[in-house]
Amino acid sequence: MSTQLPTATQGRANAAEVRRVLSSLVPHLAPFWNRPLLDYAYAAYDIAPFTAHCSHRRDAMRRLQLSVERLAKRSGFNDADARRVADQITVSPVIQSGPHCFLLAEPDAFYTHLFSLLGLREHGRKWHVAYHASTVTFAEKAKKGPGWLRLDGEALNIFGLSRRRMDSYSVCGFNGPYRFAFSNASGKSAPNAAAARLLAELPSTEFASAAEAIKAANQALWRRTFPSSVNLLQLDDLDVADLAADHLDDADSWMSRCFVGNGEFAEHLLDELDRLNAGPWAGWVRRTTDLFWALENGRIVPLHLADRVLRARAPSSVEIAFDRESLAAALRMRRIIPNLLTVFLLLSILPGVRVLGGCRQVVYYPLMRHLIAAALKRSGEVNLLNEMSADVHPGIWGHRVLKPVDGYPFGELEQSGGIRDILEAYEGLPLFQACGDLASFTGDAIWARLSEGMSEGTIDASLIKWA
Repeated sequence: MSTQLPTATQGRANAAEVRRVLSSLVPHLAPFWNRPLLDYAYAAYDIAPFTAHCSHRRDAMRRLQLSVERLAKRSGFNDADARRVADQITVSPVIQSGPHCFLLAEPDAFYTHLFSLLGLREHGRKWHVAYHASTVTFAEKAKKGPGWLRLDGEALNIFGLSRRRMDSYSVCGFNGPYRFAFSNASGKSAPNAAAARLLAELPSTEFASAAEAIKAANQALWRRTFPSSVNLLQLDDLDVADLAADHLDDADSWMSRCFVGNGEFAEHLLDELDRLNAGPWAGWVRRTTDLFWALENGRIVPLHLADRVLRARAPSSVEIAFDRESLAAALRMRRIIPNLLTVFLLLSILPGVRVLGGCRQVVYYPLMRHLIAAALKRSGEVNLLNEMSADVHPGIWGHRVLKPVDGYPFGELEQSGGIRDILEAYEGLPLFQACGDLASFTGDAIWARLSEGMSEGTIDASLIKWA
């Protein structure tokens, strides 16, 4: 397919341009625009069972299975169910990674989970495994984000937090207590019927972090609202921190020997990242922090790797030796947590798991794979590199694929017979209609620059081959 694309107008791409860019970057998507949403959902979860010739990949999958099984038990599932979800990760190695750590009632999360349910249902899968990024603050523009929920036309503060706390603290930070409130601008808790109903369905207990509160609330909402035939398992960055520590506790693991090792691989990886950001792909994978974040007083703090030490800038005093023992201990103690590149390495790239993501992930994820591949080449680690080159569609657009105009989950649930009726209403829509105006793409300046760069031939899309 030609990469000659129309130029974005006045710094914005339009929906047609986005579809063309996506079809060029991700050719397997192109045939689905005029086909039913159900067909694309089926394709998103259509993946061969896990197989690997590389011992590093087999070990990474085994550790991911153990992590998932442990998390399922912590989430209240019995031993047999926990074993089943671990088994499904190998039978169907797919994780939904699009929504941040949002309540299920938030439209971006709700309709993405519906999309995943379509694919899972068609393949007869019993578990919906989702990674929810929690290294984000509560506040976003226009009162949107993990700290807000719009109910009955009113933007409500989920935890009743002050603006200072919302602007400063991370969802994963342990600076609670957090208790659900759904308060309006005047501070009144549950000021409308929808908020009162939702509040009654959620745990009334206090939580040490917002991430813990949201995960507990989502389990309650899922069991009450979604089909009992599919269970939800949620992972966040702290769960991945435990997974990273599991790897590093073993001196013979790939993470210990190569990722940390003598520091050479990490240096290569960060060098490749700097090189990427010096070219036309600048901004897609930013070097905001080096491989990990520090977690300090409820905030995430950037770290810089130099001389085999991770250091935070003043006034923070965080300093962690870049060796496997020190990193594992810091992860267990919640002094550090993995950044997004390390998260995707552990959840997807290393074990060979497909991830479904949103408008930026569809680009930055294959760029992350490119960075890992480049660092592997420079380090002479060819076995994992060969496994990666054989991956089939390891990253797929799977977030905000279903995005109804003015979608309102509470209204849909009240006016329908439940989730099954809602699924039936959407599954037959052609994909181009189901995804709506693609506002998450068209409103993003970096997507406009991508469209322009591909039209002008200044962006080499071959780097995306790793998707």
